[in-house]
Amino acid sequence: MKRISIVLALLFTVLSNTVFATVKLPKLVGDNMVLQREIKIPIWGWADVGEKVSVNFLGSKYQTKTGKDGKWKLELKAVPAGGPYEMIIQGKNTISLRNILIGDVWIASGQSNMEWPLIANVNNYKKEIADANYPNIRLFMVEKAVASHPKEDVVSNGWVECSTETIPNFSAVAYFFGRDLQKEIKVPIGLISSNWGGTPAESWTDLESIKHFPRYRVEAENLSTNKTDVADILSAYKNDLAIWSKNSGKDRGYQEDGKTWADFDLDVSNWSSMSLPGNWEQENILPNYDGIVWFRKEINLTNNEVSKSITLHLSKIDDEDITYFNGIKIGETIGHEALRTYVVPKNLLKAGRNVITIRVNDTGGGGGIYGNAEDLFMEIGSAQKTLVGNWNYKTAVDATNMPKYPLSREPQYVPTTLYNAMIAPLIPYGIKGAIWYQGESNADRSFEYGTLFPDMIRGWRAKWGYDFPFLFVQLANFMHDKPTPSDYEWAELREAQTKALQLPNTAMALAIDIGNPDDIHPKNKQDVGKRLALSALKVAYNKEVVFSGPQFKSLEIKGNEIIISFTNLGSGLELRDAYGYAKGFAIAGTDQKYVWAKGYQKDNTIVLYNDEIQSPVSVRYDWSNNPDGNIYNKEGLPLLPFRTDNFKGITENK
Repeated sequence: MKRISIVLALLFTVLSNTVFATVKLPKLVGDNMVLQREIKIPIWGWADVGEKVSVNFLGSKYQTKTGKDGKWKLELKAVPAGGPYEMIIQGKNTISLRNILIGDVWIASGQSNMEWPLIANVNNYKKEIADANYPNIRLFMVEKAVASHPKEDVVSNGWVECSTETIPNFSAVAYFFGRDLQKEIKVPIGLISSNWGGTPAESWTDLESIKHFPRYRVEAENLSTNKTDVADILSAYKNDLAIWSKNSGKDRGYQEDGKTWADFDLDVSNWSSMSLPGNWEQENILPNYDGIVWFRKEINLTNNEVSKSITLHLSKIDDEDITYFNGIKIGETIGHEALRTYVVPKNLLKAGRNVITIRVNDTGGGGGIYGNAEDLFMEIGSAQKTLVGNWNYKTAVDATNMPKYPLSREPQYVPTTLYNAMIAPLIPYGIKGAIWYQGESNADRSFEYGTLFPDMIRGWRAKWGYDFPFLFVQLANFMHDKPTPSDYEWAELREAQTKALQLPNTAMALAIDIGNPDDIHPKNKQDVGKRLALSALKVAYNKEVVFSGPQFKSLEIKGNEIIISFTNLGSGLELRDAYGYAKGFAIAGTDQKYVWAKGYQKDNTIVLYNDEIQSPVSVRYDWSNNPDGNIYNKEGLPLLPFRTDNFKGITENK
């Protein structure tokens, strides 16, 4: 999550009501862009009222006049894939655009798993970055912004060629998708990355679509009618946060004499010790503890080391941190999904003993400095010094029984704000389709997501004016499960995602087998991109490929056994177990109580039973946070999680 100050800086970047003395183009229309092949090409911009504007492209000249609103738009004729080309746009000034390709343009959107860049320790990221020289793949990154109304342009540095220099901070999923797709269809690919970690689907939904949901309607309409704006929302959040902090008790780490627990010479002999990275509740160190904990660790540096540039990499922190080096604050971040990276000013470095202090504020749920061990280190020049291991810690504020954390939110969590700032300005740029990876932030409202998500898709398509292919990722396996079959929000969210498959030109790529129970951001983004590319080949390009794993078709009950049949078998069903045991299945009788099922493969079916259930009626498969299902097709694509019952879920009334 970006810091609040960054959000503020973007709030007022609007182009409406501006008078343009010369022709001006949106950020999307520029050097290195990819234009969508085989459809009419929209080109638009702004200029003085009544100004004549011409566009010269591929031997054709197009002309128009700027309207009273200062806007102009032209549609160029459809052309096949090719390039590089040049385009000349003339009004009172002349703009020459170079290195233009014609190909297929894809929008990549969602929350942090779509945003996740290659440089953030994606599997084999160093080699992937070194090999990422694809001049026929172009990248466009939309910067984070929020808005009360649809904006006319995005914040961006424009199009760039895909290279070792430009790819490190780009979406890994989008890159692997584009790379695999380009190898198959052999036309230029443009990737527009527009995403924001931790954000819910309602923020990405347009006003007309969100009005269908009473929960969000009033807030969205108040924004659209100027009764409130994003600055009001941010101000309310900060005010509520200040009140909460005041009522939640004094932080003992800030002492009456002005000293803090970050002070260099603080005596920590009575502090406890905790091994990091780790979640203090999952490790049962501070069970059910919400509040503030201070961490300290001493590091010895040599004279040679302090002469180099030093950066702290602090993995992920749940939820907020303020970080100090030798008693001086060097950074802070809000958001449990963000990897922390702080440069240490050279004047703070000492040969010998140095002290890192981190003040962690857990606002609810799990807390701590957690994630992967390889993400917790000190970068010293080109070398690394691990920060994994024992840290001293001391609790400062136990907020477990304190007032609830502010109910108001930062603007990026408010309905329509991200659609207005990060999607609407992309319209009417020609696109082939969209890929989407999101849902984690809606898991507590999974039942609602079953209608919200399809409505969001419909809304985007309505604004563009055609039913472009929309491909999305089902949530990966994450978190740990109870020992017996249970209900889970994430299982219900995965089911809700499948509702969007009822829309035309949609497909869902599974990640149920390539996640990490201890990391909400699994590092295997290659297979996610590959499976999305397979979906695109089928849905967007009509290729005869196996793009999906098996799906539930029907069940047959014979005595105490249930026989499951499937569609989308590809070359056939495959049970991945050395002993032939089917995993991930649970069955229930009329009492609706599920127990784990035993199972085996018979031809292209799975036979299930449990001696405790003499009259089974329903089945669930991979219905958990981190399931261990082992059913695939021979192409290596997993069986979609499913249930055959219609029992009321735990999110239905939320």
